[in-house]
Parts: sequence; structure tokens; C-alpha cells
Amino acid sequence: MIATVFRNDDLPPAERFEAWREMSDQASVPMEIRCDHKDDFRAAARTVVLDAVDVCYTSIPSVRAYRTPRHIRRSDPELYHLRLNVSGETELSQADRETRIGVRQFALFNTSRPYQGANTQGRVDAAVVRFPRALLPFPEARVDELAARRLDGREGIGALLADFLTRFVKDADSYPASDAPRLGTALFDLVTALLAHELEAESSVAPESRQRALNLHVRAFIQRHLGDPELSPAAVAAAHHISLRYLYRLFEPQEHTVAAWIRAQRLERCRADLADPAQRATAIQTIATRWGFTHPADFSRAFRTAYGVPPRDYRRATLSASACEQG
Repeated sequence: MIATVFRNDDLPPAERFEAWREMSDQASVPMEIRCDHKDDFRAAARTVVLDAVDVCYTSIPSVRAYRTPRHIRRSDPELYHLRLNVSGETELSQADRETRIGVRQFALFNTSRPYQGANTQGRVDAAVVRFPRALLPFPEARVDELAARRLDGREGIGALLADFLTRFVKDADSYPASDAPRLGTALFDLVTALLAHELEAESSVAPESRQRALNLHVRAFIQRHLGDPELSPAAVAAAHHISLRYLYRLFEPQEHTVAAWIRAQRLERCRADLADPAQRATAIQTIATRWGFTHPADFSRAFRTAYGVPPRDYRRATLSASACEQG
């Protein structure tokens, strides 16, 4: 995945703040930056473009930022910014509203309106999703009701979006450029779902977008509950208040059925643990039980079908190969 990176730590300490200030002033959404400790201002930004959406990850010390009417007249790309704090706290204000967000909390901003932000308690790492206002299926006036309000990223669709962003920022280099449109669609579906939930306007979202967001939500739920032996298609459907038939329909375009995907994910977790030298003393059945397999014979048969060898043989061969490589 192609990324645009800005760092100032290779500059002399006295020049670092000015370099960041100039970069911020010349951006497509220019802002004024103020800081009380300009003598050694270490900051970094990394931006990945995903078709019509982009994600900017920033790591910035204590600072204040202002987007004024003058900045808006200079450049107004008519975007929304949805900010997720990965670490630290940020004070934010827009449209006569003020809020403070912490870790795994979101805040939304309209770039066509003045706003302010401040990291006053030290360094803050944040992921900012930037997207055209025109892409949203809601009236701008309604979306602006959410500006500078704290949105939760610890439960429900907010947690799924926070997980997606955190994982994407960590693994962006591992994705090929050809994945950008699909990742952008998935990300924007989650953003739209979060805003629709906050606005109680789910019916305004296109059915295919709702379906894609629900599919991601279902898969994340399954991943979190693989160790539960009671996890089944019926349990997944009940947890999401949908019919079993609709759950099956969600998985129709996929390679696996719901039950097959649950089994495949469990087997892959078991395979990874069996190949882990740090777990060589852990009994195979303990690993199988950890990931939801309650019957040893069923696990052994399923593992052999998936990987061509019994679990014990796979572990022996994999750990021996690992030992040879290290030796």
C-alpha cells in the first residue's frame, strides 16, 4: 500500500516545529499550529489513500490547532474528518460545542466550518478518516449535529470501526495497492454505519452498504467468540437479531458457509498455536479446547482434512523445521 509519510525527527531540533507548521499550513485542509515547546517538536504523519477515502495517522506532542474562516476561504475540499484517538486525550470544539475524547473515542468535524483542537496532556496518536461530505446519504445539517460530540469506539459498530482502523494503521504496508478500493469501501461502510447509528437513520443507508457493514460485524463477532463451544450459526444470528436465513444470505457470496467459516477460523488458530515454539509444552487437546473443539477425534479429523496431516505430526514437523532454522 502506497503511503505519504512526513517526519521531522531527521531535522535539527530548532527546525522541527516550523517544518510541521509549514506542512499543516500548506495542506488541503490548512490549519494554524501553536505550541509552547518549539525547541524540540517531534511529530509524524502517515497518509494512505483508499480511493475516495483516506486515512491519516498522526503522532503529535502537546499542541493547539485552529482552522479559521481565513483557512476555509483559502481551501475548502468539503470533507468530513472522523478522528479516533489511539492514545492520549484531545480537546475539540466546533459549532459552539466542546468535547474531550480519549482512547478509542471518535469525534467528527466538518472542514467547511471553523474548529479548534488541542493536545494539552502530552503526545497523542490518532487515526483520522477523511472523506467527501457528498458521499454520505444524510443531509449535511443532520450530520453536523454530530460535530464535536464524543462518539464511542468501545462498543457496537464503533468498536468494529476502531478495531478496523487500529489494525489497518498497523498492517497497511502488508496490503497491495490493488486492495485500496475494497478497503476504502469497507472502511466507508463502517463510517456510514456508525453515523447512521448515532443519527438513528439506518434506513437512509443503501441496503448493500448495510449488508457489507453487518457482514464485517458478524465476522468480528465470530472471531471474538471462537473459543466458545456453543458458537454456531444460530447463536450468531440470535446475537445480531437477524434470522438464520438472512445470516446464510450474508455468506452466500463467500467461499465458505457460516459453519464452515467458523470451523476454518478455529482450525487456523489451532494451527498457529501448534506451530508456536512457546507453546510446545501445551497439550494438543488444550489448544483444541481453547478454540472451541470439545471432542478430540472430531478435532483430529477436521485438522487432517484441512492440512493433510494429524495435529501431532504437524506440530512435530513444524517445530523441528523451526529448530533447524534457528540452529
